[in-house]
Amino acid sequence: MSTAKITRSRAGRPVRPSIGIVGCGTLGRAILEAVDSGRLAVPIVGVTDLDEAKARAYLSGLRQAPPYLDLGSLIASADLVVETAGADVVPELARRVFGAGKDLLVISVGALLDHPELFDEARSRNCRLFLPSGAIAGVDGVKSACVGHVDRVTLTTRKPPAALEGAPYLRERGITLHGLTEEREIFCGSVREACRGFPASVNVSATVSLAGVGPERTTIRIVAVPGLERNTHVIEAEGDFGSLRIEVSNRPTENPRTGRLTALSIIRTLGELGDVVRIGT
Repeated sequence: MSTAKITRSRAGRPVRPSIGIVGCGTLGRAILEAVDSGRLAVPIVGVTDLDEAKARAYLSGLRQAPPYLDLGSLIASADLVVETAGADVVPELARRVFGAGKDLLVISVGALLDHPELFDEARSRNCRLFLPSGAIAGVDGVKSACVGHVDRVTLTTRKPPAALEGAPYLRERGITLHGLTEEREIFCGSVREACRGFPASVNVSATVSLAGVGPERTTIRIVAVPGLERNTHVIEAEGDFGSLRIEVSNRPTENPRTGRLTALSIIRTLGELGDVVRIGT
């Protein structure tokens, strides 16, 4: 069984951890393709997914396919488990990973907001919890600004209706975006409430809130825009440091809810795990 932490070579340099991927959808495949093409040099010990047959079919097309494993075997084999499966799996997955003394990378960050005990468990067990920037920029600026006094942090997210349709918040209120012909604000409130109502669409807001003033004090506006070709996010913050405004216009993947920058953020995070040089806050 591998160890949970990144070990060091005799020269004192970190050794890359072995990776297990939970979820073989858009983001999981992006990691696997980066490894298969040689763009990402990390060892993948296994993949698991709710749809085993579909995952196995995909893996069979890779040149150097990692094995398909059940979740227990994957956690036992990996140093670092990477979640790309969606918010529903995160709480139980985190408990099992930390219980095994392993590290975890979560992309469905919003799922953590209602489970603060998972942060405590990671710390108490000395397990690392990675939350990549995902589809947003400026997280380092927000983190730095919030060392001092910050008056406000807001995020405005604009997405096409297809990326928001069917979210729990809309279903509970009988709201449909089908046939929408003009821009419409569909939510304005706290990040905590937004992540409950739009669990597949606003993980960037959870990341920004955790980097800054928290999910209750961080405000998000969600706007549906017919014909929009890129998901856009605008962070604004004011405080003792001054002010900042950061805008990202993100091309979606084949999944309209997921931007390409999200996949690239995970790949970059994994690629830097064994590097002794770190850039940015």
